Amino acid sequence: MKLEEIVGELLRGKKLSLSTAESCTGGSIAALVTSVPGSSAYFNGGIVAYSNEVKMALLHVSAETLEKYGAVSRETVTEMARGAMKALKTDCAVA
Repeated sequence: MKLEEIVGELLRGKKLSLSTAESCTGGSIAALVTSVPGSSAYFNGGIVAYSNEVKMALLHVSAETLEKYGAVSRETVTEMARGAMKALKTDCAVA
């Protein structure tokens, strides 16, 4: 069984929804998730935010976080995940 299938089974079993906030991966995580038939039962969507401007506008990553820690940092990823959950109304997110 593939990882994306296992994740889907876990989400479905716990009745949780998922979203993605991607940058460097360019949407490939969302592509893996949606490659599983029936993934619409738990996957609401994803945001590919490659530029800092999009990270700030759509995912509400603060300019201060980007300046202090950079676009590729734990702090930025945390804000991206929170922003995706809020924007896409999900229980959890991968960023």
